Amino acid sequence: MAANRWLKPEVYPLFAAVGVAVGICGMQLVRNISTNPEVRVTKQNRAAGILDNFAEGEKYSQHSLRKFVRNKTPQIMPSINSFFSDPN
Repeated sequence: MAANRWLKPEVYPLFAAVGVAVGICGMQLVRNISTNPEVRVTKQNRAAGILDNFAEGEKYSQHSLRKFVRNKTPQIMPSINSFFSDPN
């Protein structure tokens, strides 16, 4: 009976928003640990010191999402923006 009091339908969007935020943070954490060239988890890699591996850093920074949005216009809803801004 007590659990029913706290689980109201009005709270579902809040749960969804927090869940998405936690998911994005977790994805970024896993991405940084697994592919960031400056993060070394194993002892053998940490003993290597500072590496000048520019190709690996370029591959990490120019990921597929950045390549996808590189030549796009920075608008959220371009059709609505053009509808309200164009006098035609």
